[in-house]
Amino acid sequence: MRESYAVWSAPFHTADDLRRTAAACRACPGVVPGSAVVALPPGPRPLLFIGEAPGRFGAARTGVPFLGDSAGTRFERLLAAAGLCREGAAITNAVLCLPLDARGRNRRPRPSEVRACATHLAAAIALTRPRLVVALGTVALSALSAVEPHGLALSRDAGRPSTWAGRWLFPLYHPSARAAFHRPLTQQVADWTALGEFVRALEPSEKMR
Repeated sequence: MRESYAVWSAPFHTADDLRRTAAACRACPGVVPGSAVVALPPGPRPLLFIGEAPGRFGAARTGVPFLGDSAGTRFERLLAAAGLCREGAAITNAVLCLPLDARGRNRRPRPSEVRACATHLAAAIALTRPRLVVALGTVALSALSAVEPHGLALSRDAGRPSTWAGRWLFPLYHPSARAAFHRPLTQQVADWTALGEFVRALEPSEKMR
């Protein structure tokens, strides 16, 4: 693991440290100020899911990633298909604050926002110390490359584990409706099923289910 990874995460000793720092961050003028969502569990988790950014009807309202909107509903269904549940995992986003367009709608985070939030993502990984990181979509996969390069592409590597930064990295498509244009739902379910099988084969004694 690169030295910069340890340096980035050094100021954050707890999830509360990360939450306070992220809430005070004003590095990105295109996101809602003070809207950072940090809902990491106390202590390590063997499994960490990384999404894109808070949704205005989901995490921005509930304070919990993938809860309260349509993407959250699909996330829960795909978790169930994998035989997993959120209680055994940690969940965060590549960009912690809410990105909205000029009409107040959800938008894809900009590359500059992903880069600006890389320190927070590195801290989330350091705090949760997962054995397996699941990147949900291209934004999450790109954000992880900013922490530690991996050379993976979602279209090529979805549903397959790779070693990364001393742990495993498992790319999946984001649980949004638009993902079906790029990956049929049946294939997404198969990818999540493969995730569940990998989790259980990786360390049966760890509480990932």
